[in-house]
This record gives sequence, structure tokens and C-alpha cells, in this order.
Amino acid sequence: MGSNNIHIIDKVREFSPLPLRIIIGITFIIHGLPKLVGVGKTQGFFGHMGLPPELALPIALLEVIGGIVLICGILTRITSILLIIEMIGAIFTAKISKGFVGGYELDLLLIFIAMSLLISGPGRISIERDILKREIFPKTKY
Repeated sequence: MGSNNIHIIDKVREFSPLPLRIIIGITFIIHGLPKLVGVGKTQGFFGHMGLPPELALPIALLEVIGGIVLICGILTRITSILLIIEMIGAIFTAKISKGFVGGYELDLLLIFIAMSLLISGPGRISIERDILKREIFPKTKY
């Protein structure tokens, strides 16, 4: 492979986080909106599961706002860490007893997408990279 081909592959690779940011962002928004709109019902569900009902609003906000900021490509690594922690909590409090299929498969998939974004950062076509010219946390050179 010539050096031109390697350069082209590296340029294309910079865009690889974009589809991951879009799908994980949309997924979290879609799952967070019902929690936010029906926060009272979500609090009851959390209480029934033995979780503090007060967690309902922060979790709903994390999912909705986190989804939006991931799509935009801002605070990508920090948001990814928070969503990984949330998904691990969801698996162990609500999903593990249901098994993999129909239980925690989606949560595990979201964890691994978030881990990929944690490792890669926002990539191209992101507020951090293309507008701010740097990541907010952690600060890295481009």
C-alpha cells in the first residue's frame, strides 16, 4: 500500500465516530424522553426496583441531554463515561435476571459503543473537533 492510500485511510478513519455518535445519541434520546415526560411514573418504577426515586430525573436528563451532546460531538468522552456507568447500573439492577437476549443485550451494545467513543473521541464533524479545535475534556492536540 502506498503512502497516499494510507493517508486517505487515515482521513476516512477520522469520520468513524460519527455514525456511532448519531445512533447512540438517538437511542438515548428515545429511551430518555419517556422517562423525562413521565418522571412521576419513572420515580415509581425506580422505587419498585429498590432504587431511590430521586434518581429518575437525573437519569432521564443524562439520557436526553447526553444523547444530544453526543450527536453534536461535544463532551464526548465525559458523556460516554457517564452513560457507561448508567448502563452498567441498569444491567445489574434491572436486566441481568432477564438474561442476554431480551435482557441486557442492548445495554451491553450501548456500553461498547460508548467505550469506542471514549477511546476515539468525537472525530470529525463535531463541535469539539471542527469548531472548538480541541476536546473540552480531556484536552488533546489535533
